[in-house]
Amino acid sequence: MATLAVVADGDAYVELSREQWRDLRKNTPLTLTEAELEELRGVHDPIDLSEVTDIYLPLTRLLNLHFTGSRQRGAAVGAFLGEQDAPPPYVLGIAGSVAVGKSTTARLLHTLLARWPEHPRVDLITTDSFLYPNKVLEERGIMHRKGFPESYDRRALVSFVADVKAGRPSVEAPVYSHLEYDIVPGAAQTVDRPDILIVEGLNVLQPAPPDALAVYDYFDFSIYVDARIEDIRTWYVERFHKLRRTAFSDPKSYFRHIAALSQEEATTFAENVWREINERNLVENIAPTRHRAGLILHKGSDHSVARVRLRRT
Repeated sequence: MATLAVVADGDAYVELSREQWRDLRKNTPLTLTEAELEELRGVHDPIDLSEVTDIYLPLTRLLNLHFTGSRQRGAAVGAFLGEQDAPPPYVLGIAGSVAVGKSTTARLLHTLLARWPEHPRVDLITTDSFLYPNKVLEERGIMHRKGFPESYDRRALVSFVADVKAGRPSVEAPVYSHLEYDIVPGAAQTVDRPDILIVEGLNVLQPAPPDALAVYDYFDFSIYVDARIEDIRTWYVERFHKLRRTAFSDPKSYFRHIAALSQEEATTFAENVWREINERNLVENIAPTRHRAGLILHKGSDHSVARVRLRRT
């Protein structure tokens, strides 16, 4: 039997162990191969097919049921108003810290949800696409706060999601290059009336400023990927070293100078970046929004999900 957990602000969640959550998969089929998972796996993310089976198949079943219920409610309102328009896209938000594995979660759900016959058209957008270009960040003196809420073009992000939610065709978003660590001039990603839009990013659960809307206001459901700060710090440093040996050695990489650092120098650099930027952003801005999520995936120190909290209210 699942146990009801009530968080400090009064929002009620049902908390399930990994085993309890796994049993909710029912007959949801595994439609992913090991080779496909390898393509979706993030840097230094040890996720395997057992994690997909135990955690992500029950999650896609839940989201499919939620999607269906949302469509039915939308159809009922449309019938009442005498409208014949196609139902609006279902919008799913995914939040969490740097290095916690939220990008892998987003890519997995993008692939798995598209294999359900009820919603074959699934698009994924990351809020990195709405970071201000480095030139703007430098002009504003906030380059060192890249990833903090003020480093994003919030209005452009909200406008983009609002347009997709309204069913407008061919809505364009900028493109961000992790290699060059900047927005790609003139490049665009087009989203054309999907069944589901996944929006993944650090701060997607942030509340809106006064008299404004937040991207969160357009979500039909949201997920927060959680873990202890000490574990995320370890994963960040380990991932940093792997990137130093791979992507950072690319001559086009913004961080190519880091590839030449010694192991000790690189560790010191990574720990400083974590402490001064990523951990501060997590504590001040990201973690405080956790209670706004419809579902929380809590990871153990081995990077696997140990328990799940699902909002009941």
